[in-house]
Amino acid sequence: MVPEFASLVLEHFPAAQKGRVTWEKIERGGSDRDFFRARGLGGGGAFDSAIVARYGTFKAENARYARVAEFLGLRGVRVPRVFFHDPEQRLMALEDLGTTDLWSVREDPWEIRRLHYQSALEAVHAIHQLTAEDAERHGLPLEVAFDEALYRWEQDYFFDHCLGAALRERLDAGAVTELRGLPVWGEIANELAGYPRRLVHRDFQSQNILLHHGRAMLIDFQGLRAGLPEYDLASLLYDPYVQLTGSERAELLDFYTTLTPVVPITARRFTLCALQRLVQALGAYGFLGLQRGKPAFLAHIPAALASVTSLEIDGLSPHLAEVLGPALPAHV
Repeated sequence: MVPEFASLVLEHFPAAQKGRVTWEKIERGGSDRDFFRARGLGGGGAFDSAIVARYGTFKAENARYARVAEFLGLRGVRVPRVFFHDPEQRLMALEDLGTTDLWSVREDPWEIRRLHYQSALEAVHAIHQLTAEDAERHGLPLEVAFDEALYRWEQDYFFDHCLGAALRERLDAGAVTELRGLPVWGEIANELAGYPRRLVHRDFQSQNILLHHGRAMLIDFQGLRAGLPEYDLASLLYDPYVQLTGSERAELLDFYTTLTPVVPITARRFTLCALQRLVQALGAYGFLGLQRGKPAFLAHIPAALASVTSLEIDGLSPHLAEVLGPALPAHV
């Protein structure tokens, strides 16, 4: 399949011979972007192929991908190079890092996966060393920081699109309303908003971590913003796409603490961030599955629900277990 914008792309690769370039559509994610792998670009070796993306206007953050990549790359974060970015055509070409992501090795023995996860944590740790002020000095506008309003938005997203839509027929509406009205939701948002913030990836999960020449490389970082490192850690360690055991999760969290984080990681912040990340993901699954016509995302709801109910949070855990029980997988 040759995309209609192929000729615009090849203008940036003068060594390419038009008739010899092949295009492979990449089915990926829930965003308003189309991805293609272009081969035969004439650059030789690693530069003979590229990932070409054309993005829509649904998410403004997509237009910032190239600038974020430049900013992170200059600061030693492992991200793909950007070969070109055409904002007018909403086109960009990125270094091709291959097809192996952290999700695709989920069945490998833990002795192997552990090394990949540790590499991923090292990569994101480099982001956590940066602040919003660093981005400002670079002239890089960021997405809205994690503040009380954003944490509350994530919670509402969960109630509106997951409990109130995707799971509406399976849950007691009155019980959901009572759960939503618990003061603890606001207290959690207020507490998390009060902690010191660093830059975070925002979507640090297994499908956004590519394994290239033995090292983890980060992609889909356009949502970069100020927040808590624990949010990224929880995104990976409670990733609904890949189930980690409790001991594996603890081992990886311990490993991250050996990387001398600027802000010490705490168990409470990690648990609360896990809650926030999971409810955000559940809201996204409901929204993408029902509103964006991508029903495959609905299949990830049970795993994320099971993780939510496994969290121990005073004033909330018993209520979550009771209300969400009818929608939990049978083995939980």
